[in-house]
Amino acid sequence: MPVLAVLGNHDYHVGEEAAVAAELEGAGIRVLEGTGAVIQLDGARVGVAGVKGFGGGFAGACATEFGEPLMKMFVNTTRQSAGRLQSALESLQADLKIALLHYAPIPDTLRGERLEIHAFLGSYLLEEAADQGGADLVLHGHAHGGVEKGETSGGIPVRNVAQAVIRRAYALYTLDPTRLRAASLGRPAPAS
Repeated sequence: MPVLAVLGNHDYHVGEEAAVAAELEGAGIRVLEGTGAVIQLDGARVGVAGVKGFGGGFAGACATEFGEPLMKMFVNTTRQSAGRLQSALESLQADLKIALLHYAPIPDTLRGERLEIHAFLGSYLLEEAADQGGADLVLHGHAHGGVEKGETSGGIPVRNVAQAVIRRAYALYTLDPTRLRAASLGRPAPAS
């Protein structure tokens, strides 16, 4: 089974994200950043497009590209990341499309996180990219105090798969190609 990943904010902390990605790639893990991959699974083509994403906030409480150059750079970083996600999703020739993110695309999966930090946990621009890019499922991490399930305004299921949220080593999701909806089949982590 191919393993796909995106880097997270900790991977960028000391400016060695390329080295982190190289180590993962060396272990057979494909790191996505504005790119995608198509996997054949049970006769279906499943496409995965990934970006780390970035912050900025959500409708009614979001940063804008106005004022100081640093604020413009902050929002522009997210806008560029969202654009790469949308392009990667649109380029996938697949029956089902999954958007793989680190940062959250919706505030629903942030319930439980302090409101003051929502702008640093994700951005509505990522939601727009997933909706416009034709994703059938969105997976993200980063929000360790959030909740597992949410949905974009376009009706795409969103799953926060941060281990602190799902409280197990992994979660399984099935995509029904006839309905293009995701349903959780979460299983408890094996006892250690």
